[in-house]
Amino acid sequence: MRQLALLISTVGYLGYVPVAPGTVGSLIGLALFFFLQGTESTVVELGTIVALFVVGVWSSTVAEKYFNRVDPAPVVIDETVGMLITLAFLPVNFLGAFVGFLIFRVLDVTKPFPVARLERLPRGLGVMADDGMAAVYGNLIMRGLLAVAPNWLS
Repeated sequence: MRQLALLISTVGYLGYVPVAPGTVGSLIGLALFFFLQGTESTVVELGTIVALFVVGVWSSTVAEKYFNRVDPAPVVIDETVGMLITLAFLPVNFLGAFVGFLIFRVLDVTKPFPVARLERLPRGLGVMADDGMAAVYGNLIMRGLLAVAPNWLS
């Protein structure tokens, strides 16, 4: 089970890339977003986000024990799910998705209040919750940008 958890938490071991693993995890989320967007189903989109969040909590908990660290760098499932939340239920085009990607990365790195506090939640929940909150902020920012620049972003 540990190997499965590591496979999931590192998103197919892509979290082991030596430079910017969180960005790689976010790019995987962006690719998954385009796939989900093609289904045109909010149920599939929401179900995927919820399922990956739950599996992410479990696999991140196992990974923290394996790496003997809190929120280890190779764990990128949180960034993958964060990207999905940032763009959830938004009618964005490629430019809009790229803007969402940039916004999420900035929020994930800067951790505006209360994002950093959520990291203190126990085990894998803390790993997933801080990126989830950053992504909620990103989604709200994207909604604002879509309201003022819909022709550019959707």
